[in-house]
Amino acid sequence: MTSLRALLQFTTILPLGKPADFDAFAKRSWLYPIAGYITGLIAALPALAAWYLGFENSSILAALTLALVVFITGANHFDGLLDFGDGLMAHGSREKRIRAMTDRTTGAGALALGIMVVLISYAALSSMTALQIAFAVFIAEVFGKMTMGLFSALGKPFHDGIQKYIYDFSKRRFCIYTILLTLPLFLLPAKMYVGAGLITALITFLCLLFLARKLFGGVNGDVTGAGNELTRMTVLLVCAILLVSA
Repeated sequence: MTSLRALLQFTTILPLGKPADFDAFAKRSWLYPIAGYITGLIAALPALAAWYLGFENSSILAALTLALVVFITGANHFDGLLDFGDGLMAHGSREKRIRAMTDRTTGAGALALGIMVVLISYAALSSMTALQIAFAVFIAEVFGKMTMGLFSALGKPFHDGIQKYIYDFSKRRFCIYTILLTLPLFLLPAKMYVGAGLITALITFLCLLFLARKLFGGVNGDVTGAGNELTRMTVLLVCAILLVSA
C-alpha cells in the first residue's frame, strides 16, 4: 500500500495524508497504470453523469473532461509536455536543446506544443457522445501511465533528476509488468478500441523514445511527463476516428 500511496501522491493531487516513502514506488514503477485507472475514472465522471442525465453537449463535456484530468494530476505531466516542447523546437546543438528544455522559462515551443495537444485532444473528445467520452478518456489515461512505466524501465536518463532516480531502481522486465496491468481494459465491451489504444500507445512510446535519444541523448522527467500527455492525445484521436467512423 505504501507503493500505491507514493505513486498517487506523485501523479495526483489527491489528499492522501503525509508523504509516503517514494523509494517504495520507485522500486515498483511498473505500477504506473494503476494511477491511470484512478485518474481516468475521475476524469470520466462528468461524461458519465451527463450520460445518466441525458445531457449530450459534447463540446462542454470535452472541455470539462480535459480540465479535470489536468487538474487532478496537478498539471505535473502537462508541465513536462511544455518543457519538452521547448527542447523539441529549439534550434542548434543537443546541449542547446537540453538547456531549452530544462530551464525555468516557458518559450514559444512550449506554448505551441501545449496548444496543439489541447486542441487535438479537445477536437477528438468533442466528436464523441457522452458515454464514448467517458470510455475514451478512461483508457487513454491508463495507456498514458503505461507509457510512463515504459519510460521508467527503458528510458535511459541523460542527466541526474527524477528520471534517473526511478530508472536506477527499475528493471527491464518492468516494461512487461506495466503492459500487463493494462490488460484488464480488455474486459470492457469495446475490445477492438482498447486494442487500438494499446497499439497506439506503444507506437507513441517508441517514437518518443527514439526522438528523445536522438535530440537529447536520453530521457528525463519532462520527456516522461510529455509521454503521458502525448499518449493520451494519440489514444483519444484514434478512438475518435474509430468511434465516429463505426
